[in-house]
Amino acid sequence: MNACKDRTLLKQFAKYVSLSVLAMAAISCYILADTYFISLKLGETGLSALNLALPVYYFIHGTGLMLGMGGSTICSFYKSRNKAWQADRIFTCALYLAAIFSVLFFAAGAFLSDDIATLSGADSQTFAMTEIYIRVLLYFSPAFILNNVLVCFIRNDGAPRLAMLSTVCSSLSNVISDYILIIICNMGMFGAVLATGLAPVIGIAISSAHFIRRKNTFRAVKCVPDIRGAGKIFALGFPSLVEQFSAAIVILVFNFIILDISGNAGVAAYGIVANISLVTSAVFSGVSQGIQPLISRAHGEGDTAREKVLLKYAIITGVILAAIIYAVLFSFAKPLAEVFNSGNSPDLTLTAAEGIRIYFSALIFLAVNVVACTFFSSTERPLPAHIISLLRGLIVIIPSAYILSALKGFTGVWLAFPATEAITAVVCAAMLAVWLKKHIQQKK
Repeated sequence: MNACKDRTLLKQFAKYVSLSVLAMAAISCYILADTYFISLKLGETGLSALNLALPVYYFIHGTGLMLGMGGSTICSFYKSRNKAWQADRIFTCALYLAAIFSVLFFAAGAFLSDDIATLSGADSQTFAMTEIYIRVLLYFSPAFILNNVLVCFIRNDGAPRLAMLSTVCSSLSNVISDYILIIICNMGMFGAVLATGLAPVIGIAISSAHFIRRKNTFRAVKCVPDIRGAGKIFALGFPSLVEQFSAAIVILVFNFIILDISGNAGVAAYGIVANISLVTSAVFSGVSQGIQPLISRAHGEGDTAREKVLLKYAIITGVILAAIIYAVLFSFAKPLAEVFNSGNSPDLTLTAAEGIRIYFSALIFLAVNVVACTFFSSTERPLPAHIISLLRGLIVIIPSAYILSALKGFTGVWLAFPATEAITAVVCAAMLAVWLKKHIQQKK
């Protein structure tokens, strides 16, 4: 690649990644705003209930990302190869799947919210608040799923600014609604989840401008549901689902372990860390989702050199951001913990501050793992992406949590996350090295 092409590519990378990071950070503010306002009104019990309900949010969000990331990636391949009809069919297939999952989640909210709250670990203190949050969240699942699908497709359709605007405005509306419903109207946990559920509705309304202004190069078409297309969407979107699914499983496992160690107070401390983690993880998801349209396009055009340069840019950016974020979190761990500690419990502050300093030491490894996972998916290499996702999401994290908590107590719980990301990063580096070696051999 010559210098002019490198500068153009870097400019595209900076545009897509910066807008995507901002958009994903905005999405994470859904729950972060709830955490802050719930801590003001409902204290430790409310924080604990929110953390018990969070896995359901991850399941819904992960489903939407799976359909959006998987479908938009395939759509990019087809469009780069001038196969517009196939691209339209994939978008239609993603909408069919979104409708199916929406019905399933809605039904779960209508008939199974009590059982889900119980399975989440809610006790007599937290059950009522946990159940209402889960039920209303599931009722709004169609909006969450469709919003994620539209944002991913619109970003891939050359409109990253609109995708960013959609997510930022929906998140801002969530913060404002939280303040009105929780603080002013005193609606408690119902107000918190109602504000969260209304946010993606705002996002969908803004995203629809892409179609109203006829800027879209894809559209829904009349066709029989495409089983092969659905399989491709699942295969390439699976890592995005696993990333969110694993976050839900990790929260469930950690909650049960912490309940045994220190009860609801410990779960509240973990809730603070888990919600800060939403924002930090969103930054790296933003980097990976920002490069996805560019890498998919390069792959569709058979430009492996461009894929390599984009991967380098993304890893360097992720590592730099990880170092900066960790330095801030380490330095301000106690003040951050105090923000969510309306009861001024010194034990809660100290436990959460210790957790922040230990837990987020994983960030550099996390950055590499998330970027590499998206890279492999975006270049039609689902197997390495699945391996990375499953290692960090299930295979390593759960045994690490039980083993380290048995050895080190609460400190061991905090250590499980960085240990998992470090182990996965080693495997990840090995797979990237194999890909790079193969690329060099092909070039020769």
